Amino acid sequence: MTKLEQDLVTMLTPAVEMLGFELHGLEFVQAGRHSTLRVYIDHENGISVDNCVDSSRQISAILDVEDPITNEYDLEVSSPGVDRPLFKQDHYEKAQGEEVRVRTKLPQDGRRNFKGDLIAVSSDMITLKSDGEEHLIMLSNVERANIIAKF
Repeated sequence: MTKLEQDLVTMLTPAVEMLGFELHGLEFVQAGRHSTLRVYIDHENGISVDNCVDSSRQISAILDVEDPITNEYDLEVSSPGVDRPLFKQDHYEKAQGEEVRVRTKLPQDGRRNFKGDLIAVSSDMITLKSDGEEHLIMLSNVERANIIAKF
């Protein structure tokens, strides 16, 4: 997570929690004039479109006042969905036994993309069983991780 993303989590968490939701995580994808701030909110009873609208209004107001992002961007607020992204250690712990897709920041074992079963989580490592092999991946080296939805 970048410094900006960490600052945004700190800034937005109280407002999202005040509305009765959990700030599951966020991503800031820089793409010149088409940058996007994605904010994922969650609740034990699920998230509705109205929940996203209410949260979007609150988040937008905070961002307008604080102005932490200097360039133009689009704000998206949604639930994590069935292919939920994994941001925090407890997300990984809850996903143990699930099939996940992980992209690392730096190559590991000659590659950056892994798909397999998340079999263990420690304080700074995850163990992923992929292609019959176990891969130990440091959480600090994870660029992106998602649960693979099964239907």
